[in-house]
Amino acid sequence: MLSFRTRIQELEFPVQPVGGLSEMVFGFLEDGETMVPASFSNVAAMSSPASETLEEEDDREKENNGGVEDNTSFWETQHQVLQATLCRSSSLESKIRNATKESLKDIKNMAGNICACGRSVAAGGCRSCLMREVSSRLSSAGYNSAICKSKWRSSPDIPSGEHTFIDVIDNSSTKKGEERVIIELNFRAEFEMARASEDYNRLVRRLPEVFVGKVERLNNVIKILCKAAKKCMKEKKMHMGPWRKQRYMQAKWLSSCKRTTTSPVITMENSGRLPKPRASMLTEDLLDKLPNMHSTAVEVL
Repeated sequence: MLSFRTRIQELEFPVQPVGGLSEMVFGFLEDGETMVPASFSNVAAMSSPASETLEEEDDREKENNGGVEDNTSFWETQHQVLQATLCRSSSLESKIRNATKESLKDIKNMAGNICACGRSVAAGGCRSCLMREVSSRLSSAGYNSAICKSKWRSSPDIPSGEHTFIDVIDNSSTKKGEERVIIELNFRAEFEMARASEDYNRLVRRLPEVFVGKVERLNNVIKILCKAAKKCMKEKKMHMGPWRKQRYMQAKWLSSCKRTTTSPVITMENSGRLPKPRASMLTEDLLDKLPNMHSTAVEVL
């Protein structure tokens, strides 16, 4: 098995389509930061290296004993479990999901407007500005929304990395306490693989482009997709990259992160602009001080 993994490696790169508002690169605003501790982010649910090693050993043992699950049955089960996980939704998730969809719809229809980076919204703008605008609109709607930036260190089985997304923290329920809802505007692309099997691709296509759900639901979806990715790589006899492992995917959204509140970044193209001065400021200043002096204003080039 070791020589097999050394011989064959996965040659792939994340597919990042360009063009739509929800398909732009995320950014991060550095002011107004707060921290979300790892315990609140349900990091305890993340698999440890030891448990992952045991899972791999169990898989090898089943394979050697001829107990490999039938491919058709496996993929049918994964589709059913994923569908059931995505269909269940609390009232809080539904409200935030609808608010997010409305925000994205409004932003998409803002033809002729520009975002903070100077690009036209109609042309796609940038994902950094898109995230900030969506988060700002959710805040205006009364939600405790912020831009989150997670960052994790490397370990023996996964590399270090960082990720940016949106979250909403709700304190309205006295029984449930604080609830955290994750918003990922480019969710499906996070699980796409360039050389995946058709079975895996069909499973990924079931994912929403924009994910809005609680931490527990997101964690379950990650487990389902990472298990499917592992199966896919085995079927294709390819080594699974560490950035595809369950612990790495969980670290993106479930590790400790910095929360940053935002303000609107998309404005009317012509609004807020001062008219171009027709005379030098120095000339105007002199005219004020020397009212009897006649001078002709010269346009500033």
